[in-house]
Amino acid sequence: MKSDNWTVYLSGEIHTDWRERIANGADGAKLPVTFLGPVTDHASSDDCGVSILGDEDSDFWKDHKGAKVNAIRTRNMIEKSDIVVVRFGDKYKQWNAAFDAGFAAALGKPMITLHDPDLTHPLKEVDGAALAVAQTPDQVVKLLTYAINGTL
Repeated sequence: MKSDNWTVYLSGEIHTDWRERIANGADGAKLPVTFLGPVTDHASSDDCGVSILGDEDSDFWKDHKGAKVNAIRTRNMIEKSDIVVVRFGDKYKQWNAAFDAGFAAALGKPMITLHDPDLTHPLKEVDGAALAVAQTPDQVVKLLTYAINGTL
């Protein structure tokens, strides 16, 4: 099944080049894909709420405001997506990625999780909602190629 254009949301870990590796692989495979994702500048993402809506005295309310403002973008983009790829890295806890995975699952979006094998046990429930569990960005590109073109 080939489509004119697929929209893929790339959620999760922001400290490595996995998004670029998937985008470059999809480009090399000539896949008709538009990629969406969160704001990956950590400071901007953390400070968006207070920068736009005003300062807070407590870190709790600062983070609360930022999470809500980021959710406007994230939820809208996940809803527009045909597939959601959620990356969990080993260095930092990606709680926001777990939320994105749950939101995508609740919407019935096809989801691919991407993580190292040593995270299989802690992510078993998240992986249970995924249609595929990949360990490398190259595997994600191959999954997208098969889903879009029906070719190996």
